[in-house]
Amino acid sequence: MKKRSQNYQKIGVIGGGAWGTALAQRLALAGRDTLLWAYEDQCVSDINKKRQNSLYLPDINLHNNITATSDIKDLADMDAILSVAPAQHTRNILEEFSPFIREGLPIVLCSKGIEISSHSFMSQVLDQVSPKSVAAVLSGPSFAIDVARGLPTAVTLACKNKIIGQKLVEAIGAPTFRPYLSKDVIGAEVGGAVKNVLAIACGIVIGKGFGKSAHAAVIARGYAEMTRFGIALGCKLETLGGLCGLGDLVLTCSSEQSRNMSCGLSLGKGITLNEIISSRNSVTEGVATAPVLEAMAKKLNVDMPICTAMSHILSGKVNVDEAIKQLLSREITTEI
Repeated sequence: MKKRSQNYQKIGVIGGGAWGTALAQRLALAGRDTLLWAYEDQCVSDINKKRQNSLYLPDINLHNNITATSDIKDLADMDAILSVAPAQHTRNILEEFSPFIREGLPIVLCSKGIEISSHSFMSQVLDQVSPKSVAAVLSGPSFAIDVARGLPTAVTLACKNKIIGQKLVEAIGAPTFRPYLSKDVIGAEVGGAVKNVLAIACGIVIGKGFGKSAHAAVIARGYAEMTRFGIALGCKLETLGGLCGLGDLVLTCSSEQSRNMSCGLSLGKGITLNEIISSRNSVTEGVATAPVLEAMAKKLNVDMPICTAMSHILSGKVNVDEAIKQLLSREITTEI
């Protein structure tokens, strides 16, 4: 067996939500010394004293290699960083951390979204905040609870620097957590962002009782939208057809464990968006991403009717039934 690289022994995780905590657990199980920064003092206290994150990932006993902190400067001497803050808060947190970012520090972006104010993907946000760091993206079909429990999972790790990317794969990977290396950074981010919006659409289909045939149709036509959008941005088709594109799309659109699909499910049953969001303590990324996708698609002249319909529903421009009627009354064209 190939000897595991020890170059990235100390790894910091920014974000104490379910996904950040699950990734910290994964790193600790891989033998890394893991420092997790969390905004909530309760998360920090629970992790350090009780070995649990009762707010976001209850019932998981966390590894002793994980230490939590609420002081971001404690991450200054880490060998690599995983940024797992919600997409709309990533810039502010990276700006706070920027005085401690060394030249060439690998920062793995694990949030799946597009910044509303700038229409920037997370790798672009990092480049704007700290061009001296090395950006990587971790994305793919991976529920936090599955990763935390050590169930078999495969993801994409995209990094333009192949040497650093390989070292990150060796530091993070394990037999039950398999990162496949790619150089298509934006391609990995497109899949993660677009699938969240499509998952809301799939949830609506199930919530309205339209059946599995309609559900499959939305996944397939949604993937066509994802592909058109990604190609317009210069992404590789094989990236969009891989784990971080099609793989993540299938998972997120097929399980109520997905916050985005469960949001759509509730919308389909007539529950308002305000009621849904107010009942949650975690972020539903697709809600913020939908209007950005609509604007970017319009600018790129890319047809994305399902994503646009989700944007109109979530913004209150139309109700669910009106959006469905508009989609079903579109002219039937060739598939390709």
